[in-house]
Amino acid sequence: MEQTLRVLNELEQTGALGRHAIGGAMGATFYVEPLLTFDLDIFVVLPESPAGLSMLTPLYEALRGRGYVEAGECVDIEGVPVQFLPAFNPLLREALAEARETLYEQTLTRVLRAEHLVAIALQTGRNKDRERVRLLHEQARLDSAYLTDVLRRHGLESRWQEWTS
Repeated sequence: MEQTLRVLNELEQTGALGRHAIGGAMGATFYVEPLLTFDLDIFVVLPESPAGLSMLTPLYEALRGRGYVEAGECVDIEGVPVQFLPAFNPLLREALAEARETLYEQTLTRVLRAEHLVAIALQTGRNKDRERVRLLHEQARLDSAYLTDVLRRHGLESRWQEWTS
């Protein structure tokens, strides 16, 4: 995975990829015991078309130019299936802006804060998200004041109470 992160950093440096950070189950593993996952979720700011739609085309063209190919909804980068997820709403844009820099082995990367991973899981609302919230609530060192503020700003307090009571 380290080589995959290096490629993503290079793509950001060349402008083919905007600010990005690890999220999803892989992001959660920076805070809790590892979760079963099959891909690396990368939240990213993408350029928009004149109609305001996020465009993956320039990124995918840059990846193809480096020899990486799509595999379903992912791109295989150095043997790791990577799914690019646009930061399409205020919560995701905030999470990406507030992502923390950290080292993965010897490579600098960004990971969404645990509090944002909780909020995103609450907003998404799937069964696997409920489990992720449970694990993060039980195992991660959550900043409760920061989490409360994030949940309030994004209207997620009631779901948090429902899922953690």
